[in-house]
Amino acid sequence: MGAYSTIRYEIDGNVATLTLNRPESRNGITNRMLRETHEALSGAKDDPRVKVLVLTGAGNSFCPGADLNHYSGKDATEDDADSQPEHFRIPVLLHEMPAVTIAAVNGPCAGAGFGWACGCDIRVATRSAMFNTAFLNVAVAGDMGLPWSLPRLVGAAKARELSFFTEKFSAEEARQMGLVARVWDDDKFHDELKAMVDRLGSAAPLAINTLKSHYVAAERMSMGDFVDLETARHKRITQSRDTQEAFRAYVEKRTPQFEGR
Repeated sequence: MGAYSTIRYEIDGNVATLTLNRPESRNGITNRMLRETHEALSGAKDDPRVKVLVLTGAGNSFCPGADLNHYSGKDATEDDADSQPEHFRIPVLLHEMPAVTIAAVNGPCAGAGFGWACGCDIRVATRSAMFNTAFLNVAVAGDMGLPWSLPRLVGAAKARELSFFTEKFSAEEARQMGLVARVWDDDKFHDELKAMVDRLGSAAPLAINTLKSHYVAAERMSMGDFVDLETARHKRITQSRDTQEAFRAYVEKRTPQFEGR
């Protein structure tokens, strides 16, 4: 992966952080940001080092969706070459990649940015963050998979309400409806996020990656077929060195040391 102009992508140990990095536009999406985000996430998907991926925004905004100043001006045609249909599969990458994905919502989250957040496994937010589906406000039906992901997170009726009425709602309201897992005070957000990421990062790699894949597989299978798959994988994992180490560490009351095998 080369240098990026609209995002930052960093790996620290087994944690990747993708920061949407256009703070002058509150991290509004452009065609180039679509391409760069897709490229970075595609790399993360195939990187065995990455166990956890955090998606967040630079400054005090997560992502308000498309940068409408950009798309209504000449810049939109200048970077049309950056826009390809596969770039709109960003929420699919977030949802299906082996790593556990966390949307760290540190400010306004709307439109396509909201779709990206809903593609993640977990969403956390600052107390000041605000959410909005927003698409109908600008006369579009939307993109980034919301009619697929949002009903699974908040229920079909609530998803339709949020989409059709486009009313802003707070981080605490998002938590109450089950969309957001944790809401932290703004000044404690980064410390609490790090603690969450560290906890996930300390899990046995085979186990946490398989658990993620279980949730993805279960969405496509009958319960009977899934239980057969789960059982076969469980038998393999319990024979792994990491699981045997975890069993011994539990009995010996110590912290296990995992090797990823």
